[in-house]
Amino acid sequence: MARYTIALLPGDGIGKEVVEAALMVLEKTKLDVEYIEAQIGWEFWKTEGNPLPDRTIRILKNTACALFGAITSKPKEEAMNELAPKLREKGFVYYSPIVRLRQEFNLHTNMRPCKAYKGNPLNFRDDIDLVIFRENTEGLYCGVEYHPVPEDFRKVINKHRKMNKFKIVPNVEMAVSLRIFTRKGCQRILKSAFDFARKHKRKSVTLIEKPNVIRETSGMMVNEARKMRNQYPEIDFYETNVDAMAMWLVKNPQKYDILVASNMFGDIISDLAAQLIGGLGFAYSGNIGNDYALFEPTHGSAPKYVGMHKVNPIAMILAARLMLEWLGEEEKAAKIEKAVSEVIAEGKVRTYDFGGNNKTLDVAKAVADRIE
Repeated sequence: MARYTIALLPGDGIGKEVVEAALMVLEKTKLDVEYIEAQIGWEFWKTEGNPLPDRTIRILKNTACALFGAITSKPKEEAMNELAPKLREKGFVYYSPIVRLRQEFNLHTNMRPCKAYKGNPLNFRDDIDLVIFRENTEGLYCGVEYHPVPEDFRKVINKHRKMNKFKIVPNVEMAVSLRIFTRKGCQRILKSAFDFARKHKRKSVTLIEKPNVIRETSGMMVNEARKMRNQYPEIDFYETNVDAMAMWLVKNPQKYDILVASNMFGDIISDLAAQLIGGLGFAYSGNIGNDYALFEPTHGSAPKYVGMHKVNPIAMILAARLMLEWLGEEEKAAKIEKAVSEVIAEGKVRTYDFGGNNKTLDVAKAVADRIE
């Protein structure tokens, strides 16, 4: 029996191609593992009305963690138009499967390393080495939304002293998304960031919020951070507003170390940081809970490139590296990172996005050969 059982979720589009590339590299590490492929994605929404079938949830519950490729997601109206006609009157509503996975398995911490590897011509600078901690299950992405606005909720809106201008707006012409924070959720993501900084001897943690405008939710996060910082006296702590952070990251990214933010702000800032290190072809993340984790590149399914085998697999390969690290296989994880670093620095094998014309599996083979 294998030491690890890992779920594979290739998903849609190029997800299948980059997962294949990651497996080529993982094989060279000689990890003692059994992979179980599970179904997720747009095809299952169209044919079943559920992009994350219950059978997939059952598979994941019997694995140590999951390696995820990419999925296609579309707005509500487009999703309904692509649903099989026989299912359209049955009450199905499209819901992002990756968001559901985060909720279902309480994957509360989203960890996104953003490191500039030397030799990448797309780097903004070569000395960028950030790790972003994004709260993963609360905030605006927790899915509590209304359209039209229910009458009970409308009464709450009407009582608010700042809502006079909305009183004449009919319920059907309003939509509301709730930004929900809990004290426990704030403490959890902050502790993840501070603990990582301590373990890896990082110098600073910067909290990214907007308490001058979003006073209650951002205010709760800021207050919890100010209390927690006292437990980590060796780590410098800074606070910044999210709009200012976008400017400062572009201007001086090398000055930052560990960044921590709520769900939507962390999502936005991490994509900005990804571009500083060459784009989404190099950006990856771990969705980490107390008992389970899911690792993925942060790019989408890129339908226009399906079957062309031209996309960059490095983000997916580095997601596999992060998975190994989470499993405690740190030596194997370090071998993958070293191999990726050497292939990028050498510059002989590159996909189109960073100046080459090699195929997806060419890059994977180059990394795998370095491990061997």
